[in-house]
Amino acid sequence: MIQVSGFHKSYKDVVAVADLSFEVLPGQVLGLLGPNGAGKTTTMRSIAGIIPPTLGRLFVAGRDVQMDPVGAKQQLAYVPDDPKLFESLTVWEHLRFVAAAYRVGEFELYGKQLLEQFELVEKRDALAGELSRGMRQKVAICCAYLHRPAAILFDEPLTGLDPRGIRTMKDSVRTMATEGAAVVVSSHLLALVEDLVTHLLILHRGRSLFFGPAGDARGAFAATGDASLEEVFLRATEERVG
Repeated sequence: MIQVSGFHKSYKDVVAVADLSFEVLPGQVLGLLGPNGAGKTTTMRSIAGIIPPTLGRLFVAGRDVQMDPVGAKQQLAYVPDDPKLFESLTVWEHLRFVAAAYRVGEFELYGKQLLEQFELVEKRDALAGELSRGMRQKVAICCAYLHRPAAILFDEPLTGLDPRGIRTMKDSVRTMATEGAAVVVSSHLLALVEDLVTHLLILHRGRSLFFGPAGDARGAFAATGDASLEEVFLRATEERVG
C-alpha cells in the first residue's frame, strides 16, 4: 500500500533524507522512529504529497504521488502532529466537509459511529475553536478515517489524548489494519506504541538504520529478545553515534 524507493530530500546544502526505501503492506503497522531531525516528518509529508522529493519515487496504493497526486491522496489519510481544524466549523461540519471532498456518499452512519467511538457525540455541534487539544486530535482522526483510506500516516497521534483516548486510538489503528489498511505511526512515546507496531523503520540523520519486523530489530540491537522498544531504539541510535 505504501512504497518508497530511493527517496532523497534536500534543502539547498542540507540533506533531510537520503536514499530511503521501504514498503508497508496491507495489515502492517510501521513504527517510524528516530531522534529529532531524523527525517520522520519529512518522509511522511512527502508520502502525503505535501512536499516534493528531490529524488526517488513514492507510491500509495499503486498511485505515484508525483504523477497522480489526486489519485494517491484519495487513498491516503495524514494526521499531522498538530492538526489544523476550521475554527468556525462544528465537529459534524468537519465530517460533512471531508465527505464532500472525498466524495463519500451516505457518510452519516459511519460518521456517527466514529463520533461514538471517540466520545465526541456531545461535541457534535461544538465549534472546533471551542475544543480542547485532545478533542481536536480526535476530530482529526475521525476525519482521517471517514473515507476508509488504504494507507494512513500518523505523526505523534497520541499527543493530547487522555488514557481512554489513547486506548481508543490504538484499538482503532488495529481495526483499520485488520481491515487491510497500511499504517505508519511516528511517536516519541515508545512505550505506548510498543504493542501496536508490527514493523519498524529507524531513522538517524536522514538515513535508515533498520527496516523490518519488530522482532528482528530486537535481535539486531538488543541483548535479549524481550527488550523494550525504547531499549532497541537507544541501542540502534547510540551505536550509530559511536
